[in-house]
Amino acid sequence: MTIKTHFEILKSRQRAEREEWPSPFGLRVHRAISWIGRAEEELEDPAARFLFLWIAFNAAYGGERSSFGARDAFQTFFHRLCRLDGAHRLYDIVWNDFPGPIRLFLENRYVFSPFWAHVHGEADSEDWEERFTAAKRRFHIALRDQDTVTVLSLLFDRLYVLRNQVMHGGATWGSSVNRDQLRDGAAILGSVVPVMLHLMMDDPEGDWGTPMYPVVEL
Repeated sequence: MTIKTHFEILKSRQRAEREEWPSPFGLRVHRAISWIGRAEEELEDPAARFLFLWIAFNAAYGGERSSFGARDAFQTFFHRLCRLDGAHRLYDIVWNDFPGPIRLFLENRYVFSPFWAHVHGEADSEDWEERFTAAKRRFHIALRDQDTVTVLSLLFDRLYVLRNQVMHGGATWGSSVNRDQLRDGAAILGSVVPVMLHLMMDDPEGDWGTPMYPVVEL
């Protein structure tokens, strides 16, 4: 028996339901699923797989004209998803599938944005260590309380920094320096993003915002 990929399952659901969706929402889902399909074809390069999955996340999550487009809106977005998640699929990913890798991300200064602000000598960054300690404390409180929304919000903030390191040429292709982070990041995104899309498809009439780059016919 052949096990279906996330892409195949999502594509099948999209085809069955898309006629009932608002067109902006349908475009978001279509684009995100296409990038999940590409990511699942990438078996050898964790950096490429990570980036393809981040594009899928971004296609679904928002754009500059979306209420969920900004990085600081992660908490709002994940709070909404968790409210839709009656089967606790995101909870299971965080607490059962990836507790170790998530902990490593959230306790790693090299994917903490204020650390790099301090490295570059930016103003008001001298207190990065205090902020890092406070973020770790917030994470451990979220662990104690099994607060999935806060853990996901903190995690995606770290994944965003990792994404920037790769996209802006701050990492060497094939280097061992970020290899474990990219592998774990790709694995986490490969689980979270498909579930995220299923939850969004459970609420197609919700305000998921307008894609920043809609299809324009001249």
